[in-house]
Amino acid sequence: MTAPAACPPPAAGPVVFRAACPHCRENFELAAGALRLAIGASARTTFYTFTCPECGEAVRKPAGERIVELLTGGGVRTMRLHGAAPGDR
Repeated sequence: MTAPAACPPPAAGPVVFRAACPHCRENFELAAGALRLAIGASARTTFYTFTCPECGEAVRKPAGERIVELLTGGGVRTMRLHGAAPGDR
């Protein structure tokens, strides 16, 4: 599994992220607008998504602390997931 890595931006250019598709195994670069980050209450519910530009498949990958830091710092749209409150199960 390849995690997105921020590529150094060209002088004042947009941030791009390297990513890989687990379906077609292609590697490519994506602009921040092509990724979405969901931050949940745990590591299991924190992930990022994108659509592979090569095969068109929807991709969902886990996002650890470093990935969250890179994506948010690079301007990726982020949403916070709200889970059940601790006694609601």
